[in-house]
Amino acid sequence: MKKLSTVWCILLLQLTAFAQHPKTFFTQQEAAAVKKSIALYPLLNQSYAAVKKDVDGWLGKDIDVPVPKDPAGGYTHDKHKANYTLMFNSGILYNLTGNEAYATLVKHMLLKYAALNPTLKNHPEATSSSPGHIFWQALNDANWMVYAGMAYDLIYNSLNAGERKQIEDGAFKPEVDFFTKGLKNWFNLLHNHAVWACAGVGIIGIATGNKDYVDMALYGTEKNGKSGFIAQMDNLFSPDGYYTEGPYYTRYAILPYMLFATALNNTNPALKIFEHRDSILLKALLTCMQQTNTNGSFFPLNDDLKDKDYTSNELVVAIDVAYKMYGGNEGLLTVAKKQNRVILNAGGVAVAKSIAGKKNLPDYFPYKTIESTDGAKGNEGGVTVLRNGKGNDLTSVVFKYASQGMGHGHFDRLNINVFDQGNEILLDYGSARFVGIEQKYGGRYLPENAKYATQTIAHNTITVDETSQFNGNVEQGSQYHAEKLFSSITNPAALAVAARENNAYKDVALQRNIYLLHLPEGKKLLVDIFNAASPNEHQYDLPFQYSGQFINTSFKYTADTQKQEPLGTGNGYQFIWKEAEATVKDTTIQFTFLNNNTYYTLSSLVQGEAQVFFTRTGANDPNFNLRRETACIIRKKSKNQTFLNVLEIHGNYDAVNEFSTHSYPQVQQMSLLRNDAEYTIAMITIAGKPLIIAQCNKEFGQSGKHAFSNGEIKLEWTGPGYILYNGKELQ
Repeated sequence: MKKLSTVWCILLLQLTAFAQHPKTFFTQQEAAAVKKSIALYPLLNQSYAAVKKDVDGWLGKDIDVPVPKDPAGGYTHDKHKANYTLMFNSGILYNLTGNEAYATLVKHMLLKYAALNPTLKNHPEATSSSPGHIFWQALNDANWMVYAGMAYDLIYNSLNAGERKQIEDGAFKPEVDFFTKGLKNWFNLLHNHAVWACAGVGIIGIATGNKDYVDMALYGTEKNGKSGFIAQMDNLFSPDGYYTEGPYYTRYAILPYMLFATALNNTNPALKIFEHRDSILLKALLTCMQQTNTNGSFFPLNDDLKDKDYTSNELVVAIDVAYKMYGGNEGLLTVAKKQNRVILNAGGVAVAKSIAGKKNLPDYFPYKTIESTDGAKGNEGGVTVLRNGKGNDLTSVVFKYASQGMGHGHFDRLNINVFDQGNEILLDYGSARFVGIEQKYGGRYLPENAKYATQTIAHNTITVDETSQFNGNVEQGSQYHAEKLFSSITNPAALAVAARENNAYKDVALQRNIYLLHLPEGKKLLVDIFNAASPNEHQYDLPFQYSGQFINTSFKYTADTQKQEPLGTGNGYQFIWKEAEATVKDTTIQFTFLNNNTYYTLSSLVQGEAQVFFTRTGANDPNFNLRRETACIIRKKSKNQTFLNVLEIHGNYDAVNEFSTHSYPQVQQMSLLRNDAEYTIAMITIAGKPLIIAQCNKEFGQSGKHAFSNGEIKLEWTGPGYILYNGKELQ
């Protein structure tokens, strides 16, 4: 009897918690704690003051809730976006101040939406299979639902029964029905859009006490668990937290994940949502943070927009929630300090309190070499980030051997990017889009995104016969993934990773080995060995999209100074101006460029004959939609081809004092001592000292024993790779 009584008490407490408002963004008890803390912690006080200043300017005013008509960047789009933020912030202030004026502002706006929403059909500017009602795409409607749902919950106690019914039936039900019935297939997708949709429906369900809404949000419209929020957590991330569309999209999805999880934790703690799948939300956040540059920008994997960084609102929310739910993390505090604002709930209090109590937070997030698997089971390739150095001296090499990356993926298997001293050195275009700028196709993806930015030639990987991987077909590319062969990441002076891709082209096998080396003299090198093998002859183009000022080359070239032509006619080539070209034979060629006062030299081994092109984007671009970015493209024709390249970081240019030091590369000569199906053994002479890299091309086990001898050089090693500099292993 006592045991039964205890169960009923627990159930009663849970029911009481579910009935009590607010319960989504924070609880009554939490709001009281925030209110007491505002004067104690400067960052919390500053954040509160900023929100209050913004909202107070609207008190007593009639807020426009216009009939939707504009795409992204237009008045009605931006107004509805501003409206849901205003409602949410005003609802928070109502709970923190008790001032009825804040609740009244939200009530009047929600009543206007209650009158508007039942009248809406598909947005007049909708262009996709998932159109919105309030906005041009349903994704933005989901954003509105997340924030409007929380706003309603935050002022629930100020409303009478009639007002609640009017808002629930008019503002919310049409949107929920639209998502779960009219856009049922979209709602049930495993995709970042559906994360927002589930969070929106679920938060409205919690705010209105509608269990049916909550169950559909958690388990899909059929409530069978094959879709919905839980399935999103189980399937969108790899076991270590990588999201296949890249960190830019983790950033976008992490906010609804964290906000809906917070609401679920407040109302159904037995679900243990933050612990789900070995704390996958924390893993996702930390993986996302590791895939940023030292300036906070996300590595441009897939359809990334380079203007976004970790100070975005989504990561302010995610870091504050995670810091509270998962315990203190100094790395997250470092970023939170740079964000310079917190959210006004327990998470924000925890962060503000910790920052106030720490005088010497590190200047940079604790970056490290990281390997992320792709796919829900972690068996669909992945992304490796090799790192050497600390702080502003950090060098990062991003090697992508992942799966297609769903709808936002690019045709870029075995692509590399390089960041050094906070600067992007070997670039990725990211996406061709101007979010929020109406003049640029209503803020949607520009035609050049699919025609250029996603194409293989826009990346630093091999393009075969001027045709993109998988013929530029997303469905075909989604059937396959690249495969990591081995990695060695324990010795920071000699980091290595290798992967292969055998399906991107019909009869071409690709294998790329990347080595980030730190020599005893302090020099850093990226050694890149890229093998292509085929029974038939092909044209292989290997671009290096570089950022910097052209300095000089070791070879003669012909510049097209009077008239220029596109490099090709399709698959992205039509957007590339050929500015100069050269024909080289049996030599080591070198090209030096300057980026932010540091010199970078690309040294490439040419066996037989090759062409070199210097290019710039912008051909066939009458609307000037593309950034003007430069590349050095090495073209070789054969059946089997090995590209041996070294990117050397060297010297300094002092423009103020007019001094240039170590502006010439120290790589002198390059050769392949052996290159076949079994082994590739390269020798690179650096200032008179030999660097030898021996790699296996078939056996990748760590215990395999290997040997090589050519009379002058004798090597014996264990494992898939071996690095020897001036007769010694790098330490």
